[in-house]
Amino acid sequence: MQASALRLRLVVPGNVRHNSGGNVYNSALARELAAQGVEVEIFPLDGDWPGGSREDRRRLAAALRSAGTHDDGAHPAGSPGAGRWITLVDGLLACGAPEELAAAAAAGRPAWILLHMPLEDPELERRALREAAGVICTSSSAAAGLHARHGLDGITVALPGTVPAPLANGSKPPHLLAVAALLPNKDQSLLLDALSLLTGLPWTAALIGSDSADPIYAAQLRASVGRLGLQGRVSIPGELRGRELEAQWASADLSFLISKAETYGLVVPESLARGIPVVVRAGTGAVEALAAGTPERQKPGIFPGAPAAGSGTLPGTAVALGTDPSVLADVLRRWLTDPALRARWRSSAVSARDRLPGWDSTAWTVLQALRAGLPAKNPESSPGAT
Repeated sequence: MQASALRLRLVVPGNVRHNSGGNVYNSALARELAAQGVEVEIFPLDGDWPGGSREDRRRLAAALRSAGTHDDGAHPAGSPGAGRWITLVDGLLACGAPEELAAAAAAGRPAWILLHMPLEDPELERRALREAAGVICTSSSAAAGLHARHGLDGITVALPGTVPAPLANGSKPPHLLAVAALLPNKDQSLLLDALSLLTGLPWTAALIGSDSADPIYAAQLRASVGRLGLQGRVSIPGELRGRELEAQWASADLSFLISKAETYGLVVPESLARGIPVVVRAGTGAVEALAAGTPERQKPGIFPGAPAAGSGTLPGTAVALGTDPSVLADVLRRWLTDPALRARWRSSAVSARDRLPGWDSTAWTVLQALRAGLPAKNPESSPGAT
Protein backbone atom coordinates (compact mmCIF):
# COMPACT_ATOMS: atom_id res chain seq x y z
CA MET A 1 0.00 0.00 0.00
CA GLN A 2 1.40 3.38 -1.01
CA ALA A 3 1.75 6.11 1.59
CA SER A 4 -0.74 8.24 -0.30
CA ALA A 5 -3.38 5.49 0.15
CA LEU A 6 -3.00 5.45 3.92
CA ARG A 7 -5.28 7.59 6.07
CA LEU A 8 -4.63 7.74 9.80
CA ARG A 9 -6.82 8.78 12.72
CA LEU A 10 -4.55 9.50 15.70
CA VAL A 11 -6.61 9.49 18.89
CA VAL A 12 -4.85 11.41 21.66
CA PRO A 13 -5.72 12.49 25.22
CA GLY A 14 -7.24 15.94 25.44
CA ASN A 15 -6.72 16.28 29.18
CA VAL A 16 -2.90 16.50 29.11
CA ARG A 17 -2.36 20.16 28.32
CA HIS A 18 1.17 20.73 29.58
CA ASN A 19 4.17 20.17 27.34
CA SER A 20 4.52 16.44 27.97
CA GLY A 21 6.78 14.07 26.06
CA GLY A 22 3.73 12.19 24.80
CA ASN A 23 2.17 15.36 23.40
CA VAL A 24 5.41 16.34 21.68
CA TYR A 25 5.82 12.84 20.20
CA ASN A 26 2.21 12.66 18.93
CA SER A 27 2.40 16.09 17.32
CA ALA A 28 5.77 15.43 15.67
CA LEU A 29 4.66 12.01 14.44
CA ALA A 30 1.52 13.45 12.85
CA ARG A 31 3.53 16.21 11.18
CA GLU A 32 6.12 13.85 9.73
CA LEU A 33 3.60 11.24 8.59
CA ALA A 34 1.78 14.00 6.71
CA ALA A 35 5.09 15.00 5.13
CA GLN A 36 5.47 11.39 3.95
CA GLY A 37 2.09 11.44 2.22
CA VAL A 38 -0.26 10.13 4.90
CA GLU A 39 -3.59 11.87 5.45
CA VAL A 40 -3.61 12.39 9.23
CA GLU A 41 -6.58 13.32 11.40
CA ILE A 42 -5.65 14.20 14.99
CA PHE A 43 -8.61 13.35 17.22
CA PRO A 44 -8.19 14.75 20.77
CA LEU A 45 -10.51 13.15 23.30
CA ASP A 46 -11.16 14.80 26.64
CA GLY A 47 -11.62 12.59 29.67
CA ASP A 48 -10.18 11.46 32.96
CA TRP A 49 -7.37 9.49 31.34
CA PRO A 50 -5.83 7.05 32.04
CA GLY A 51 -8.78 4.81 32.72
CA GLY A 52 -11.52 7.33 32.06
CA SER A 53 -15.11 7.32 33.23
CA ARG A 54 -17.82 5.20 31.65
CA GLU A 55 -18.84 8.21 29.56
CA ASP A 56 -15.21 8.84 28.56
CA ARG A 57 -14.89 5.26 27.33
CA ARG A 58 -18.23 5.48 25.53
CA ARG A 59 -16.90 8.45 23.56
CA LEU A 60 -13.70 6.54 22.85
CA ALA A 61 -15.75 3.62 21.52
CA ALA A 62 -17.64 6.00 19.24
CA ALA A 63 -14.38 7.47 17.96
CA LEU A 64 -13.06 4.00 17.17
CA ARG A 65 -16.23 3.01 15.33
CA SER A 66 -16.50 6.22 13.32
CA ALA A 67 -12.97 6.23 11.88
CA GLY A 68 -13.20 5.91 8.12
CA THR A 69 -16.98 5.94 7.83
CA HIS A 70 -16.81 8.94 5.52
CA ASP A 71 -14.30 7.43 3.07
CA ASP A 72 -16.59 7.28 0.07
CA GLY A 73 -18.00 10.74 0.56
CA ALA A 74 -14.76 12.62 1.05
CA HIS A 75 -12.69 10.55 -1.40
CA PRO A 76 -14.60 8.46 -3.94
CA ALA A 77 -13.12 5.06 -4.75
CA GLY A 78 -10.30 5.36 -7.24
CA SER A 79 -9.54 8.98 -6.40
CA PRO A 80 -6.03 9.94 -5.23
CA GLY A 81 -7.20 10.42 -1.63
CA ALA A 82 -9.11 7.16 -1.40
CA GLY A 83 -7.67 4.56 0.92
CA ARG A 84 -7.94 2.63 4.11
CA TRP A 85 -8.38 4.35 7.45
CA ILE A 86 -6.16 3.08 10.26
CA THR A 87 -6.72 4.12 13.85
CA LEU A 88 -3.77 4.63 16.19
CA VAL A 89 -4.69 5.31 19.83
CA ASP A 90 -2.43 6.77 22.49
CA GLY A 91 -1.93 4.14 25.19
CA LEU A 92 -3.04 6.58 27.86
CA LEU A 93 -6.56 6.07 26.46
CA ALA A 94 -6.36 2.62 24.89
CA CYS A 95 -4.74 0.62 27.68
CA GLY A 96 -7.66 1.24 30.01
CA ALA A 97 -10.33 0.36 27.46
CA PRO A 98 -10.04 -3.30 26.41
CA GLU A 99 -13.81 -3.74 25.88
CA GLU A 100 -13.95 -0.73 23.58
CA LEU A 101 -11.00 -2.02 21.56
CA ALA A 102 -12.61 -5.46 21.30
CA ALA A 103 -15.89 -3.95 20.11
CA ALA A 104 -14.09 -1.92 17.44
CA ALA A 105 -12.25 -5.02 16.22
CA ALA A 106 -15.50 -6.99 16.09
CA ALA A 107 -16.97 -4.20 13.97
CA GLY A 108 -14.09 -4.49 11.52
CA ARG A 109 -12.21 -1.43 12.79
CA PRO A 110 -9.30 -2.78 14.85
CA ALA A 111 -7.09 -0.11 16.39
CA TRP A 112 -3.37 0.09 16.92
CA ILE A 113 -1.93 1.22 20.27
CA LEU A 114 0.86 3.79 20.54
CA LEU A 115 2.30 3.19 24.00
CA HIS A 116 4.40 5.89 25.66
CA MET A 117 4.31 4.54 29.21
CA PRO A 118 2.83 1.54 31.07
CA LEU A 119 -0.53 1.56 32.80
CA GLU A 120 -0.69 1.12 36.57
CA ASP A 121 -3.24 -1.70 36.15
CA PRO A 122 -1.26 -4.49 34.41
CA GLU A 123 -4.28 -6.78 33.92
CA LEU A 124 -6.31 -4.08 32.19
CA GLU A 125 -3.27 -3.21 30.08
CA ARG A 126 -2.74 -6.85 29.10
CA ARG A 127 -6.33 -7.25 27.94
CA ALA A 128 -6.18 -4.04 25.91
CA LEU A 129 -2.92 -4.98 24.21
CA ARG A 130 -4.35 -8.37 23.22
CA GLU A 131 -7.28 -6.65 21.51
CA ALA A 132 -5.10 -4.26 19.48
CA ALA A 133 -4.30 -4.67 15.80
CA GLY A 134 -0.68 -4.00 16.72
CA VAL A 135 1.47 -2.24 19.28
CA ILE A 136 4.02 0.52 18.73
CA CYS A 137 6.25 1.58 21.63
CA THR A 138 8.22 4.79 21.83
CA SER A 139 11.29 3.18 23.43
CA SER A 140 13.01 -0.16 23.80
CA SER A 141 12.58 0.06 27.57
CA ALA A 142 8.80 0.36 27.17
CA ALA A 143 8.78 -2.63 24.83
CA ALA A 144 10.95 -4.60 27.25
CA GLY A 145 8.50 -3.84 30.02
CA LEU A 146 5.57 -5.10 27.96
CA HIS A 147 7.43 -8.27 27.11
CA ALA A 148 8.35 -8.89 30.74
CA ARG A 149 4.85 -8.22 32.07
CA HIS A 150 2.75 -9.81 29.35
CA GLY A 151 5.06 -11.97 27.19
CA LEU A 152 4.08 -9.76 24.27
CA ASP A 153 6.16 -10.11 21.12
CA GLY A 154 5.98 -8.45 17.71
CA ILE A 155 6.27 -4.95 19.15
CA THR A 156 7.47 -2.15 16.89
CA VAL A 157 9.83 0.34 18.54
CA ALA A 158 9.71 3.82 17.00
CA LEU A 159 12.21 5.89 18.93
CA PRO A 160 11.50 9.62 19.28
CA GLY A 161 13.21 11.92 16.85
CA THR A 162 15.04 15.16 17.48
CA VAL A 163 14.80 18.59 15.91
CA PRO A 164 18.22 20.13 15.12
CA ALA A 165 19.03 23.03 17.42
CA PRO A 166 21.79 25.65 17.84
CA LEU A 167 24.83 24.74 19.91
CA ALA A 168 24.51 26.07 23.46
CA ASN A 169 27.07 28.67 24.51
CA GLY A 170 26.96 27.84 28.22
CA SER A 171 27.57 30.28 31.06
CA LYS A 172 30.04 31.41 33.69
CA PRO A 173 29.38 30.25 36.33
CA PRO A 174 27.94 27.00 34.88
CA HIS A 175 24.19 26.97 34.42
CA LEU A 176 22.28 23.77 35.25
CA LEU A 177 18.93 22.98 33.68
CA ALA A 178 16.11 20.54 34.55
CA VAL A 179 13.34 20.75 31.94
CA ALA A 180 10.38 18.64 33.03
CA ALA A 181 6.90 19.12 34.43
CA LEU A 182 7.02 19.76 38.17
CA LEU A 183 5.87 16.32 39.31
CA PRO A 184 6.99 14.00 42.12
CA ASN A 185 8.13 11.36 39.63
CA LYS A 186 10.57 13.83 38.09
CA ASP A 187 12.17 14.15 41.55
CA GLN A 188 13.23 17.79 41.34
CA SER A 189 13.18 17.76 45.16
CA LEU A 190 16.19 15.41 45.16
CA LEU A 191 18.02 17.77 42.82
CA LEU A 192 17.36 20.73 45.11
CA ASP A 193 18.61 18.78 48.11
CA ALA A 194 21.78 17.87 46.18
CA LEU A 195 22.35 21.47 45.12
CA SER A 196 22.03 22.59 48.73
CA LEU A 197 25.18 20.56 49.46
CA LEU A 198 27.13 22.49 46.82
CA THR A 199 26.58 26.13 47.76
CA GLY A 200 30.33 26.62 48.19
CA LEU A 201 30.84 26.14 44.44
CA PRO A 202 29.84 28.55 41.64
CA TRP A 203 26.73 27.59 39.63
CA THR A 204 23.17 28.65 38.87
CA ALA A 205 20.19 26.42 38.09
CA ALA A 206 16.67 26.57 36.64
CA LEU A 207 13.85 24.07 37.07
CA ILE A 208 11.61 24.65 34.06
CA GLY A 209 8.28 22.91 33.62
CA SER A 210 4.55 23.11 34.07
CA ASP A 211 3.38 23.69 37.61
CA SER A 212 -0.30 23.05 36.83
CA ALA A 213 -0.22 19.24 36.82
CA ASP A 214 0.59 19.08 40.55
CA PRO A 215 0.35 22.57 42.10
CA ILE A 216 1.00 21.25 45.61
CA TYR A 217 4.33 19.68 44.62
CA ALA A 218 5.29 22.79 42.65
CA ALA A 219 4.62 24.92 45.72
CA GLN A 220 6.73 22.56 47.84
CA LEU A 221 9.64 22.94 45.40
CA ARG A 222 9.45 26.73 45.55
CA ALA A 223 9.30 26.61 49.34
CA SER A 224 12.37 24.35 49.35
CA VAL A 225 14.39 26.94 47.47
CA GLY A 226 13.94 29.29 50.42
CA ARG A 227 14.27 26.60 53.09
CA LEU A 228 17.55 25.36 51.61
CA GLY A 229 19.01 28.83 51.15
CA LEU A 230 19.09 28.62 47.35
CA GLN A 231 17.53 32.03 46.63
CA GLY A 232 19.46 33.77 43.88
CA ARG A 233 20.93 30.46 42.75
CA VAL A 234 17.84 28.47 41.66
CA SER A 235 14.86 29.76 39.67
CA ILE A 236 11.57 27.93 39.08
CA PRO A 237 9.82 29.99 36.39
CA GLY A 238 7.18 27.42 35.40
CA GLU A 239 6.71 26.22 31.83
CA LEU A 240 8.56 28.32 29.26
CA ARG A 241 8.20 28.38 25.50
CA GLY A 242 9.68 30.20 22.56
CA ARG A 243 12.43 32.72 23.13
CA GLU A 244 12.41 32.39 26.91
CA LEU A 245 13.01 28.64 26.73
CA GLU A 246 15.61 28.98 23.99
CA ALA A 247 17.49 31.51 26.10
CA GLN A 248 17.66 28.96 28.93
CA TRP A 249 18.92 26.27 26.58
CA ALA A 250 21.54 28.61 25.11
CA SER A 251 22.96 29.38 28.54
CA ALA A 252 22.97 25.80 29.83
CA ASP A 253 26.07 23.70 30.53
CA LEU A 254 24.48 20.58 32.04
CA SER A 255 20.99 19.08 31.96
CA PHE A 256 19.19 16.72 34.36
CA LEU A 257 16.46 14.12 33.98
CA ILE A 258 16.45 12.08 37.19
CA SER A 259 12.88 10.76 37.07
CA LYS A 260 12.11 7.78 39.29
CA ALA A 261 10.54 6.11 36.24
CA GLU A 262 11.02 7.12 32.61
CA THR A 263 10.38 5.20 29.41
CA TYR A 264 12.65 7.48 27.36
CA GLY A 265 12.74 11.21 28.15
CA LEU A 266 12.57 13.54 25.16
CA VAL A 267 14.43 16.26 27.00
CA VAL A 268 17.59 14.13 26.86
CA PRO A 269 18.02 14.22 23.05
CA GLU A 270 16.78 17.83 23.11
CA SER A 271 19.73 18.59 25.37
CA LEU A 272 22.17 16.62 23.22
CA ALA A 273 20.96 18.41 20.09
CA ARG A 274 22.40 21.55 21.69
CA GLY A 275 25.64 19.88 22.78
CA ILE A 276 24.56 19.84 26.44
CA PRO A 277 25.51 16.70 28.42
CA VAL A 278 22.89 15.10 30.65
CA VAL A 279 22.73 13.38 34.03
CA VAL A 280 20.02 10.70 34.15
CA ARG A 281 18.90 8.09 36.66
CA ALA A 282 20.28 4.60 36.06
CA GLY A 283 17.72 1.88 35.46
CA THR A 284 15.28 4.10 33.56
CA GLY A 285 14.60 4.56 29.86
CA ALA A 286 16.48 7.85 30.02
CA VAL A 287 19.69 5.81 29.75
CA GLU A 288 18.54 4.67 26.29
CA ALA A 289 17.91 8.29 25.35
CA LEU A 290 21.37 9.27 26.60
CA ALA A 291 22.91 6.65 24.31
CA ALA A 292 20.81 7.70 21.29
CA GLY A 293 23.60 9.70 19.70
CA THR A 294 26.50 7.36 20.49
CA PRO A 295 28.08 5.12 17.84
CA GLU A 296 27.02 2.05 19.83
CA ARG A 297 23.31 2.78 19.86
CA GLN A 298 20.98 0.25 18.26
CA LYS A 299 18.72 1.39 15.48
CA PRO A 300 14.96 1.69 15.98
CA GLY A 301 12.76 -1.15 14.80
CA ILE A 302 11.37 -4.39 16.13
CA PHE A 303 12.03 -4.62 19.86
CA PRO A 304 15.65 -5.85 20.24
CA GLY A 305 16.16 -5.11 23.93
CA ALA A 306 17.59 -1.94 25.45
CA PRO A 307 20.74 -0.70 23.72
CA ALA A 308 24.14 -0.88 25.32
CA ALA A 309 25.00 2.43 26.89
CA GLY A 310 28.57 2.61 25.62
CA SER A 311 30.01 3.80 28.92
CA GLY A 312 33.14 5.26 27.39
CA THR A 313 31.27 7.64 25.09
CA LEU A 314 28.17 8.68 27.01
CA PRO A 315 27.53 12.45 26.79
CA GLY A 316 26.96 12.64 30.53
CA THR A 317 26.29 9.87 33.01
CA ALA A 318 23.66 7.53 34.45
CA VAL A 319 23.63 7.54 38.26
CA ALA A 320 22.07 4.97 40.60
CA LEU A 321 19.91 7.20 42.79
CA GLY A 322 17.75 6.55 45.81
CA THR A 323 16.73 9.11 48.38
CA ASP A 324 20.22 10.22 49.50
CA PRO A 325 21.04 13.54 47.80
CA SER A 326 24.76 13.18 48.52
CA VAL A 327 25.09 10.63 45.69
CA LEU A 328 23.91 13.14 43.12
CA ALA A 329 25.85 15.92 44.82
CA ASP A 330 29.07 13.92 44.52
CA VAL A 331 28.56 13.48 40.78
CA LEU A 332 27.86 17.16 40.30
CA ARG A 333 30.80 18.17 42.51
CA ARG A 334 33.16 16.14 40.33
CA TRP A 335 31.77 17.78 37.20
CA LEU A 336 32.03 21.28 38.66
CA THR A 337 35.62 20.84 39.87
CA ASP A 338 37.13 18.70 37.09
CA PRO A 339 37.67 20.66 33.83
CA ALA A 340 38.77 17.49 32.01
CA LEU A 341 35.50 15.72 32.90
CA ARG A 342 33.45 18.71 31.78
CA ALA A 343 35.35 18.84 28.49
CA ARG A 344 34.89 15.10 27.90
CA TRP A 345 31.14 15.19 28.50
CA ARG A 346 30.78 18.30 26.36
CA SER A 347 32.77 16.76 23.51
CA SER A 348 30.64 13.61 23.58
CA ALA A 349 27.45 15.68 23.57
CA VAL A 350 28.62 17.77 20.63
CA SER A 351 29.62 14.61 18.74
CA ALA A 352 26.18 13.09 19.39
CA ARG A 353 24.35 15.95 17.65
CA ASP A 354 24.90 14.64 14.13
CA ARG A 355 23.93 11.07 15.04
CA LEU A 356 20.57 11.74 16.68
CA PRO A 357 17.66 10.27 14.68
CA GLY A 358 15.19 12.70 13.18
CA TRP A 359 11.41 12.56 13.39
CA ASP A 360 11.38 11.39 9.77
CA SER A 361 12.93 8.14 10.98
CA THR A 362 10.24 7.81 13.67
CA ALA A 363 7.46 8.34 11.13
CA TRP A 364 9.05 5.94 8.64
CA THR A 365 9.17 3.15 11.24
CA VAL A 366 5.54 3.73 12.24
CA LEU A 367 4.46 3.91 8.61
CA GLN A 368 6.08 0.60 7.71
CA ALA A 369 4.37 -1.13 10.63
CA LEU A 370 0.96 0.31 9.77
CA ARG A 371 1.31 -0.40 6.06
CA ALA A 372 2.06 -4.04 6.53
CA GLY A 373 -0.11 -4.60 9.58
CA LEU A 374 3.03 -6.13 11.07
CA PRO A 375 6.16 -4.76 12.83
CA ALA A 376 8.66 -3.06 10.51
CA LYS A 377 10.88 -5.58 8.74
CA ASN A 378 13.92 -3.56 7.80
CA PRO A 379 14.35 -0.43 9.90
CA GLU A 380 18.00 -0.07 8.92
CA SER A 381 16.99 1.23 5.49
CA SER A 382 15.02 4.09 7.01
CA PRO A 383 15.87 7.42 5.35
CA GLY A 384 16.43 8.97 8.76
CA ALA A 385 18.26 6.06 10.42
CA THR A 386 21.98 6.27 10.94
